[in-house]
Amino acid sequence: MRNPRPFFFLLAAAALAFGVFLRAGAGLAPPPSDPYQFHNVVIGGGGFVTGIVFSPAEKGLVYLRTDVGGAYRKDAHSKAWVPLLDWANQTDWNLYGVESLATDPLDAHRVYIAAGTYTNPTTPNGEILRSVDRGDTWERTPLPFKLGGNESGRNNGERLAVDPNDGRILFFGTRASGLWRSGDYGTTWDRVAAFPDYDEALPAPTNPRWRAPQKVGINIVIFDPRSGRRGAPTPVLYAAVSTPNASLFRSTDSGATWNPLPGQPLGLRPTRAALSTTGVLFVSYGKEAGPSGMTDGAVWKWDTSSGAWTEITPEKPGPGHAFGYGSVAVDPRHPDTVLAGTWSHGNPFDEIFRSTDGGRTWTALLGQAQWDHAPAPYTKTMNHHWLADLEIDPFDSDHAIFPTGYGIWVTHDLGVADHGRPTLWSFEDQGIEETVPLSLVSPPVGCHLLSGLGDIDGMRHEDFRVSPPAGRFGTPAFKNTGRLAFAWNHPEIVVRSGNTYHNDLVTAGYSKDGGVTWKAFAGEPPGTLGAYWRGEGPIAVSADGKTVVWSPTGVAPHLTEDWGATWFPCVGCSANLAVAADTVNLSKFYAYDTEAGTLVMSTDRARSFRAVAGGLPVVKGRFGPAPGKLSTVPGRESEFWVIAGGVLLNSHDGGVTLRALPNVSASQIGFGKEAPGRNFPALFLVGKVSGTEGIFRSDDYGSTWLRINDARHGYGSIGVITGDPRIFGRVYIGTFGRGIIYGDRKS
Repeated sequence: MRNPRPFFFLLAAAALAFGVFLRAGAGLAPPPSDPYQFHNVVIGGGGFVTGIVFSPAEKGLVYLRTDVGGAYRKDAHSKAWVPLLDWANQTDWNLYGVESLATDPLDAHRVYIAAGTYTNPTTPNGEILRSVDRGDTWERTPLPFKLGGNESGRNNGERLAVDPNDGRILFFGTRASGLWRSGDYGTTWDRVAAFPDYDEALPAPTNPRWRAPQKVGINIVIFDPRSGRRGAPTPVLYAAVSTPNASLFRSTDSGATWNPLPGQPLGLRPTRAALSTTGVLFVSYGKEAGPSGMTDGAVWKWDTSSGAWTEITPEKPGPGHAFGYGSVAVDPRHPDTVLAGTWSHGNPFDEIFRSTDGGRTWTALLGQAQWDHAPAPYTKTMNHHWLADLEIDPFDSDHAIFPTGYGIWVTHDLGVADHGRPTLWSFEDQGIEETVPLSLVSPPVGCHLLSGLGDIDGMRHEDFRVSPPAGRFGTPAFKNTGRLAFAWNHPEIVVRSGNTYHNDLVTAGYSKDGGVTWKAFAGEPPGTLGAYWRGEGPIAVSADGKTVVWSPTGVAPHLTEDWGATWFPCVGCSANLAVAADTVNLSKFYAYDTEAGTLVMSTDRARSFRAVAGGLPVVKGRFGPAPGKLSTVPGRESEFWVIAGGVLLNSHDGGVTLRALPNVSASQIGFGKEAPGRNFPALFLVGKVSGTEGIFRSDDYGSTWLRINDARHGYGSIGVITGDPRIFGRVYIGTFGRGIIYGDRKS
């Protein structure tokens, strides 16, 4: 192997220039804009809805929160859900994990969000978002601690609450920083020093991705409006802690002092609570906080007048059938009507129990229920699970909602259960798009878009206005489809890599009809079998569809020419190498080797690789070097673009020479149809141009850029972007929790 041509000097110069440019960014004019219209590619749901909040101040006003996809408000006229946080850009990606949501019981226009996705050291602190126009616009209060909207116990709540007698006052229970209070509509906050110390008794982590147990902390705050009068702070409120020890606390002096409730059950963790209009506190319990699982649980009620505790568990877990209870609700109009939801019930799904006598007797609802899957046909293959909440409309006792790990189910005939008839549940997720697209490809023929999705496999999108009638990709069924690639000369040949649904084992498959049907590869590269929580790894296919190269995470690339019956190692490659196929030359493949900091090329159908340029950054990932980002240009031999340390590089000769674009930093890049009169594809970029963050298009191969998004369309973290090779200007954006966005030029 000859020594690769060193490139470090050019990259360093570009990085230095870019750094100087950032410090002096105020002197550079922002790029011009090309206004776009953005819409979701409709799937419907697709992610974990962690809470439902009905406003008691106005009929028909309801909100929901998600773990990574922000928050939504139901539009009373269109009946669709309206996303409320699309304005948050990549810098503000952390706000899309909603820890809790609260409405003002006295003012229908006021709504609050506790936003923050993770508590790890590299994630920014959380914020309280405040709105006086139902979430159309927001003001922000930074918090001195982190939130965990996508961590353990995110299904619990609500931990944020507004005083029902004095809307200036809010309380917020945190994961590790105690109880906090605001007296000015959430603008400023102070810690409640009097809240008792507690032992959360954290269990050992069961998820191999977590190195330490995640704290849940104070997960429930509830006011008792009967104890106060309008215009003054409510004296009595309750707070719960996710602990098997004494977990329920009460204050009778508006939060100044706190004491544990006497006689409360021990040994289980509270998950949800509901207070009836007659003063009965209903509490659901699980041995674990969720959502990874629960192995025991119960439902109790406490009479606030007599102080008596009564267990009202509908179905008790037992040997051979371990489960817990994740939710409980009480009808505001009929205080003896109670709902309780199981967690990890299985056999074959979670269940909702209904009582009309305060929990003395119960009726199971879901086993005999009817289901309307029409809005999202893929849900036919999904069991209702992760039943995080149950809510009854305060203005309509027949209207109830429960969320799952993939969306919400709604009934408008809850009362028919009183007459022994089955309830009808509809997947009313219109507008809710919470998938995490991991890969998007737009072939030059056939359907315009194929998606690889987290948790729900992937889909073939022919009509963006409706959820695909065929549902998920199908056999072989994946949990995650992390990578997709098609053969440029035969785009009906598509390959995909991912993880199996039940045990997260790495796997891959292929299609010869544009993703309509799929087959599993006959085998996997050596070292892949049994891989768990490591990742599917990059996969590529030659332009003629005859050579497939796959490098599962932690494994060096291997090639097959017989659909996986035999695999051969690619000589000269590091592990985790993201190989890309030339779109013209059938023998050429390229990769950015982040372990060695080199660009490598093969001219013998991936049998061997040699370095052609060196000195690029070494990029670390969870399992060693992370796959590099190299994208080959459609229809142009030996041309590709590379993102190295945020610098955008272009080569016209297989990496022998490289050009760094000035005043540009990139996290994602894709290609679309060329502009009229041009002979090279349009470029789409996620990053910064002249110091401006956004989504951009270039029609002259990177010489100039147009910003195509605006302040209302940031979409948080964007993990993939590509254009449409048949429609000039069309762009597809894969977000971390807001689904697939497609955009077209307004003009």
